[in-house]
Amino acid sequence: MALSKLDSLYMAVVSDHSKHPHHRGKVADVEVLELHNPTCGDVIELSLRIDAEGKIADIAFDGAGCTISTASASMMTDAVLGKTKAQALELAEIFSRMVQGQQEDVQESLGEAALLAGVAKFPQRIKCATLSWKALEKAIERSELADEGK
Repeated sequence: MALSKLDSLYMAVVSDHSKHPHHRGKVADVEVLELHNPTCGDVIELSLRIDAEGKIADIAFDGAGCTISTASASMMTDAVLGKTKAQALELAEIFSRMVQGQQEDVQESLGEAALLAGVAKFPQRIKCATLSWKALEKAIERSELADEGK
């Protein structure tokens, strides 16, 4: 069975993000949030800096995960950098619906992360794809709680 051009593009982009992830590392002088996927053992450590305007000024991830988990984290960091917390949370929601097969036509908002729509065909991989996005939601929630405490 021959791969379609879209399948080939998907495989190339996912593979590239997995082998050469964007924003890998840690943001200096900020708290790191660690999240685990107990079903497969993936672990992500996410750090982000929110600027005075409420935008994600810097973001980085580290950890150990499968190809989809790592690629998704790389794509997520690209998609949310420079966005407000509200915009980032909206993208996380769009991504979650997309990988569950509930939303289509998300290329404009998600960028390359939209290529992970095919994960919807493999329910056991949804948690891999959404791990970094869940970490993003928790990190933003944590930053909002810290802001309330000031």
